[in-house]
Amino acid sequence: MLTAVAPAIWGSTYIVTSEYLPPDRPFTAALLRTLPAGLVLLLLTRRLPVRRDGWRLMVLGALNIGLFQALLFIAAYRLPGGLAAVLGAVQPLLIMVLAWAVDARTPSRVTLWASLAGVVGMAVLLLSPQTVYEPVGIAAALFGAASMAAGVWLTHRWRLDLPVLALTGWQLLIGGLMLAPVAWLADGPLPALTRSQWSAYAYLSLAGALLAYALWFRGVARLPTVAVASLGLLSPLTAVVLGWVLLSQSLTGSALAGLIVVLASVLVVQWTAARRG
Repeated sequence: MLTAVAPAIWGSTYIVTSEYLPPDRPFTAALLRTLPAGLVLLLLTRRLPVRRDGWRLMVLGALNIGLFQALLFIAAYRLPGGLAAVLGAVQPLLIMVLAWAVDARTPSRVTLWASLAGVVGMAVLLLSPQTVYEPVGIAAALFGAASMAAGVWLTHRWRLDLPVLALTGWQLLIGGLMLAPVAWLADGPLPALTRSQWSAYAYLSLAGALLAYALWFRGVARLPTVAVASLGLLSPLTAVVLGWVLLSQSLTGSALAGLIVVLASVLVVQWTAARRG
């Protein structure tokens, strides 16, 4: 349940980006989300990694934070939230492919079919004939899902000798430092920000990075990788609920059916992963 809080918070990224952030600054949004949160966590924990884990932290920081956050905001700016969420829903399937190809761990048929059902349910829930298929945004969403899938799998596989908060802080710091030169070169300077825009950036950093990633990596350390990845489907579900509540977006009968399918998929994957564990 605590791990599920993280993707629920991340589900608010789309509405915060579209409604409150300055336009066309994806890398700046990713930078301001990650770097301050990483600095706060490292000041609180004051824990250095052992030397042998240094290169692994660099890889995890790039996959889980730097690359993923950049691609996430590119997709959020360029695609409707629905299409971005459907493409991101392939993450559990990618983790199954990694576990099968590298670790020789064959997923159960129930887990595989439940994960596929989650993607189908997400498509029924969020896609429409008016969906805009922008190629750069689609590529960013797919590569972002692949980056996060590889990061979750490696985090669970390597099990670095760091407490959860220190592990989270180092990854956020490394990812933020990677994003800094990209934001400087690719994005324009920020305009004078309103109070609501400052609040939006603070929310994305404190809740969307510091709290959410700490809960997420705690779950990665304790739960099977596929079970953690399937919880990511709660992110677009939260986005749908927020759009319905805050933006008066309608939910049709087919959309409700897709929502039920996605929830069932998450529950089935959790149940089968717990049994196998």
